[in-house]
Amino acid sequence: MNGTSPLGDFLRTRCSRLRPDEAGVPTYGERRRVPGLRREELALLAGVSASYYTRLEQGHSLGASPEVLDAIARALRLDESERRHLHDLARSATPRGRRRPAPKRVTDSTAQLLDALGDVPAIVIGRRSDVLAWNRLSHALFAGHLAPSAPDVPAQRPNMARLVFLDAHTRDLYADWPGKARAVVGNLRLVAGQYPQDAALHTLLGELSAKSEDFASLWADHRVKACAVDEYEMRHPLVGPLSVMQQTLSQGSSPSLVVATTAAGSPSRAALDLLARALTQSGTRAAPARSDSPLGAG
Repeated sequence: MNGTSPLGDFLRTRCSRLRPDEAGVPTYGERRRVPGLRREELALLAGVSASYYTRLEQGHSLGASPEVLDAIARALRLDESERRHLHDLARSATPRGRRRPAPKRVTDSTAQLLDALGDVPAIVIGRRSDVLAWNRLSHALFAGHLAPSAPDVPAQRPNMARLVFLDAHTRDLYADWPGKARAVVGNLRLVAGQYPQDAALHTLLGELSAKSEDFASLWADHRVKACAVDEYEMRHPLVGPLSVMQQTLSQGSSPSLVVATTAAGSPSRAALDLLARALTQSGTRAAPARSDSPLGAG
């Protein structure tokens, strides 16, 4: 977002976080001007020349082999999500690696599955974290202050990243909001590496950076995180505190299905059951819509 190479930015931030002693690099007590590993040290650990690594970091050496990238990943001690992200960034740096993403749609089979999960909060999420569909219980749990029909209108679709960073209701919903915020940014980092030509995604990232100092700070950190399974403590305005396990069921390049479950026999399950009963009694919505909520598909 500042005109530099995403691959170079990612490599530099990872080098700065890895201390020489963690990587087994002797320093002989010298005073170092910058934290972390130097380029020459990382190149040595990865088994490549310092000049080649410098060109790779600066975006002047395209077509790095998977073996070289894996060697760099091992030297930097990247986890699996970070390793995949490194490969995505290197691939997107080559013209043949750039691809325009296809628009996301909810298939009939996914809509049928969403309807079948009536007693389990479930949301269909696009790659930019836009809400393509949700069932009644997930709407009541995550965004009862929004119109239930919002995902049906593309121009008004809620975007979970916008809600987490720009919506006061969603910020209050998570007891550990910083943890949720880091997870959202980490997932968006992965998506940005996979779809570097997605103009709408970059528009979303620019908007969040401009409107949220928290987002801008986290985005500059270059952390990546695959949102597969996470447990969150929530403070729901209607049923009080509850702990939910959010699981993302990916379908390749298709939209992802996110479900929220609670432990059987737990107070959290009782709270979710209470929310479901409140929905049945009220008919549709758990709370009135609020006109100042940030919407829009991302």
